[in-house]
Amino acid sequence: MDVRTARRRLASARVGRLATVTAAHRAHLVPCCFVLDARTVYSAIDGKPKSTLDLRRLQNIRSNGSASLLVDHYDEDWTTLWWVRVDGTGRTVDEHDERQTAIDLLSSKYEQYRSAPPSGPVLAIDIDGWRMWP
Repeated sequence: MDVRTARRRLASARVGRLATVTAAHRAHLVPCCFVLDARTVYSAIDGKPKSTLDLRRLQNIRSNGSASLLVDHYDEDWTTLWWVRVDGTGRTVDEHDERQTAIDLLSSKYEQYRSAPPSGPVLAIDIDGWRMWP
């Protein structure tokens, strides 16, 4: 698979698995909604029930910026299987214009965000590597 196909598959995926690293150097993996914009993936903390907006993934990014996002396709016909992973440096988006751009892009992709845009922090992964199979 070439990077162009990988980008298309990543961009069209509805859910990804976000991997971060805890302060104790343990893997932390959660499903998330996201959007791809050039060389950055954005995800936002939305209004689904949570005990806090300072989620573990945000704490992890602050203590260790390593992050990956994985999307995949499974089918009983194994000739159609594929996965795409982007690796990079995670950060929280503090700059107002970038945050608004991320929210606008997420709202364009997810109908649920059009009526209730995410109000929590926005996480960005600045991509420095692509991995894919097959």
